[in-house]
Amino acid sequence: MNPNDKHNAGPKDAELAPSLSAVSRRDVLKSAAAGAALAVVGAPPVLAQQKTLRFLNAEPARASVRVLRVAAAAYEKQTGIKVIIDTIPADDSFGKLQASIAAGAPYDIATLSFGSQVLLLAEAGQLVPMTKLVKKHKWGPNSVFPIKGEYYSYPYDYNFCWLYYRKDLYAQKGLKVPTTWDQLLDNCGALTEGGKFGASQPVGSNTATQWMTLGYMWAEEIRMLDDNYQLILDGPDMKPRVVRYLDFMKKLAPTMPPGMTQALYGTVLGQFSGGQIAHAPYAGRLMEILEDKAPDLVSKTGFFMYPDSTGKNSAVSHSFDQWLVVNTPMQLEALAFMEWFIDRHYIDFLHSAPLHFQPARMDVYDDTRWRADPMIAKHAELVEFMKGMLTRKDVIIHSIDTEGPQIDLRPAKMFETFAICDAIQNVIYKGMPSSEAVDVMSAKYRGVL
Repeated sequence: MNPNDKHNAGPKDAELAPSLSAVSRRDVLKSAAAGAALAVVGAPPVLAQQKTLRFLNAEPARASVRVLRVAAAAYEKQTGIKVIIDTIPADDSFGKLQASIAAGAPYDIATLSFGSQVLLLAEAGQLVPMTKLVKKHKWGPNSVFPIKGEYYSYPYDYNFCWLYYRKDLYAQKGLKVPTTWDQLLDNCGALTEGGKFGASQPVGSNTATQWMTLGYMWAEEIRMLDDNYQLILDGPDMKPRVVRYLDFMKKLAPTMPPGMTQALYGTVLGQFSGGQIAHAPYAGRLMEILEDKAPDLVSKTGFFMYPDSTGKNSAVSHSFDQWLVVNTPMQLEALAFMEWFIDRHYIDFLHSAPLHFQPARMDVYDDTRWRADPMIAKHAELVEFMKGMLTRKDVIIHSIDTEGPQIDLRPAKMFETFAICDAIQNVIYKGMPSSEAVDVMSAKYRGVL
C-alpha cells in the first residue's frame, strides 16, 4: 500500500491500514452475501467464457502500474487469457471490491491493506485460499495470518513507519541521535528556529496520525487489549504510560509546523523534502521522494526508530499490503496467474518502488536480482536497517489493529474510532489533562467493543 495515496496501516500477523468507516460491517456482510448469490447467475460466467481476469490494483504509482500491464500482456500472449488491470487509490479498494461483488461482477484478483477486510471476506465465502503460494516461502513477522488453517492473502510488502532526521543539522548543532523522548524533545527544540521546525507529526483524526504518530506508544510497550480482547488501556499498568505519551506529545507540539491537525502523508513528505522540518516519520517512500525532488538532501538524511521514554525500546508502526483471489468462476485461472506473476514478475514489481515496497518474504533480501536494483544498492545502509526490523529481537512492531492474540474485527472497530487521535488533540489544543483524556478515549473504545 502506498501511504501517499491512503494510507498504509494490522491483525496479529497482518497490518490493518485503511479505515472501514465508509462501509458499515452490517452492509458489508449483506453485500458479500448478495455477491455470493449473484456470482452463480450474474456476469462472472460471461467473463469465464471470454477468458478474462479482472485485477483491482491499489498501487497507482506509474511504475507499479506499468509492471502489472507488461506482465498482463505477456500472460495473454502466452495463455490467451486477458488480464484487465483497473487501478484506483488505496482508500477506495475495499469499497470498489464490495461494489463489484454486490453487482454480480466481482473482480477476480484484488489489492487490500486491511487484515480485517480479508477476514470479513473470507468468512463470507468470498475469497479463495492462497495457502499453496504462501507456504512456498519464509515470511517476516506480522505478515501472513491463518484463518481457520488457510491463508487468504499474499502480502507483497511492508510499509513500516520510522523516523528520518537531518544529519547535517545535527552536526551543526552538535546533536546525537536520540534514544529517549527527552533527548528527542531537546533536539527538536534546538532545531526549531528561523521559520524551520524540529518535527512533524500528524495529529488529526485520520489514518495518517494512527500510522505516523503512535510509534512512541508502541516503544513504551503500551497495549490496548489483553488476550481476551478486554480493554486495559486505562488500567493501573497502562494508564500511566499513556499519560506519559500524551504529555510527551504536548511538549513536542510547539516544535511542529502549524496545521498538523490537517496533515496527511503528502504533507510530511513535502515538509521534509522542502527543508521545513528536521524530523519526519515515514517509510522508504521518503527516500525515493528525496532522490526525485530534493537530491541534495539524500546524503544529509539519516534514520532511526521510535524511541521510548527511557532508552530501553525501539519501535516501528506496522503496515502492509496484500493480494487476494476472489471466489469467482475464474478462481483457478486467477490462482494460476498469481503463481505465474509471483514467480516471474514479483521482483520487477518490488523494483517499481524499491525502497517503499519492503519485502515481506525473507528470501528476497538475499535475492541477487532484488539487490541489483540501483536504488537498493545505493541505499544499502537503509535496506539493512529495514531488514533489521524483521530480524532483531529488540524491535517492537505494532499498531492498533494488531491488538489481541490474532486477527479480529474488534481492534479494527477501535481503529475506526480515531479515539487516540482525539485524545492527542484534547491534550494539545484543549488543555485537557492527560489522565482525563485517557478516560475519554477509553470510554469511546468501550463503546465499540
